Amino acid sequence: MMPRCEITHIFFGGKVLEERVAVISIIVEDTDSTTRLNSLLHDYSRFIIGRMGIPYRPKNINIISVAVVADSDSINALTGAIGRLKGVTCKATYAKTSD
Repeated sequence: MMPRCEITHIFFGGKVLEERVAVISIIVEDTDSTTRLNSLLHDYSRFIIGRMGIPYRPKNINIISVAVVADSDSINALTGAIGRLKGVTCKATYAKTSD
């Protein structure tokens, strides 16, 4: 049996934000963007709980999965910034949570 994920809360500017568990999927087609991508991941490293990168040489792309625990606003900000990089596609998938 897998352990149940507990929801915690983040206080931000007097507002209570719910922590979410998500996986950010990233496909890099333009390796010129990797320096900026790594810089963004470093900036958000306090939220990252794990990361895996797979180079797929037959298509000359890199596939990266990043597991995060953060409020939805932070996850959306990170995925938006990554998605604006040239030659990079990014999507977030959130875990379903129940009380």
